[in-house]
Amino acid sequence: MKKLTFENITNFFLKNFFQGLLIIGPIGLTIFVIWYVISSIDNIIPSIAKHIPGLVFISTLFFTALLGYLGNKFVVGRFFVDAIDLVLERTPGIKHIYSPTKDVMSSFVGDKKKFNDPVWVKTNETPEIWRIGFLTQKEMADVDKHNFVAVYLPHSYAISGWVIVTEEKNIKPVLGMTAATAMKFAVSGGVAGFHSDDNVFKAPE
Repeated sequence: MKKLTFENITNFFLKNFFQGLLIIGPIGLTIFVIWYVISSIDNIIPSIAKHIPGLVFISTLFFTALLGYLGNKFVVGRFFVDAIDLVLERTPGIKHIYSPTKDVMSSFVGDKKKFNDPVWVKTNETPEIWRIGFLTQKEMADVDKHNFVAVYLPHSYAISGWVIVTEEKNIKPVLGMTAATAMKFAVSGGVAGFHSDDNVFKAPE
């Protein structure tokens, strides 16, 4: 039996404190983000939110889903969506905000998702280093880059990333991972496992 000393007690407390942070941190942050989003949308119409909290948020969700359904399934709805899209795409100033936002969102959600082709990219020869990314352009001949491809490399623990143009021979497809798993692996800094939700990192006992 170890002798109880101030140092042992302190180490025991800190170890369990940080273990507690690992448990409560992600939960607390998730709750905070969800509450912040709901509150922000609710405050669009504060008079309603004051009496029925959450109603504006739920109404916004249903309205967005309805708009997406009408815009895809009905000719009239598609016509209005395309008309608004055309106007915003050609309006000076606004088009520089609208077009990039539309392209980025279309890459992640919807029927035209772009980040669905995970690849390994050799970024260094000696020593040999590979990074995981997503093939976004399979052909770069239009810009005089024959046999080159464009690959998006997401940053870990961030929603940002960067694009590289490399020779086609420097990439190879990712096997054994779906696009969603590959993104999770990249964004988590490699902590997320390949074939399941298990983590490859385990906190020391």
